[in-house]
Amino acid sequence: MMSNGWVDVCIHDNFDVGELLSRLDDAMVQGAWEDDGGKVHLYWAEAQWNEERLSALRLALADLAESGQGQSLSVTSVPDQDWNEAWARSVKPLRIGRFVIRPSWESVSLAPRDLEIILDPKQAFGTGHHATTRMLLEWLHEDIRGGEQILDVGTGSAILAMAAVKLGAASAIGIEIDPVAVDCARECVEQNRLGDQIEIQCGTLGDLPTVRRQSVELILANLDRQTVLTLAEDLASVASGGARVLVSGILSEQRAEIMERFSDLGLACSKQREEEGWVALTFLRSESCEGEA
Repeated sequence: MMSNGWVDVCIHDNFDVGELLSRLDDAMVQGAWEDDGGKVHLYWAEAQWNEERLSALRLALADLAESGQGQSLSVTSVPDQDWNEAWARSVKPLRIGRFVIRPSWESVSLAPRDLEIILDPKQAFGTGHHATTRMLLEWLHEDIRGGEQILDVGTGSAILAMAAVKLGAASAIGIEIDPVAVDCARECVEQNRLGDQIEIQCGTLGDLPTVRRQSVELILANLDRQTVLTLAEDLASVASGGARVLVSGILSEQRAEIMERFSDLGLACSKQREEEGWVALTFLRSESCEGEA
């Protein structure tokens, strides 16, 4: 009989969760958080956990560490309800620009211009706490001018799609390949009463009909290096109609490779920023860049 429990891998060394996940590149990781003691926890469904995943994790840790020695981790089985409770305890209200991002059980005082996003931790990434998400949330304050059609690729929790609509975008499509994340995103959208403006689709960017692509004005892609490279042609195809592409989830040492790939596809980098070793990049169709300030 298949277990419905979880495997909690606790890493006792101090690593950046997002960077570790990027290097691990395992789509089966179903949760990640850092506890109050600085220990990193990763979760897999018990049925998905095996020695190969443990070996891959050790290799990713060795890649991050100055030395492969002294890595300390523990693996324990956790019932489903305990997993959700443990991760939930780690999430506190967060302010980013005008956004106040909070779990439903935490109350906050809102200023007149604050925009509230209720986001309960579930089996999908994107709470705004990591630099890759935070940089795009901050950029959205500048880039949403009102009335845009948004495409959020790899939407995760749908936090970026919800933020864009809260700032004045007309509508958003969130695309996500993971069915678990799709369910979580749809719940988040409904919890924030944005179901009439945000559509969550399960699938890939290639599944989006051409007619839907043509109306997109802003593309959000908080992904990882390999996924960005894999989707580059599709992203460039949507951008060929004039849409801006905001890319995040890229390590600073991967910047040149990503910029070169998009340049080969006719897109130029018009804006970039770096935070905590991560970069966010904005790409435009090359002939559109002359008008950019």
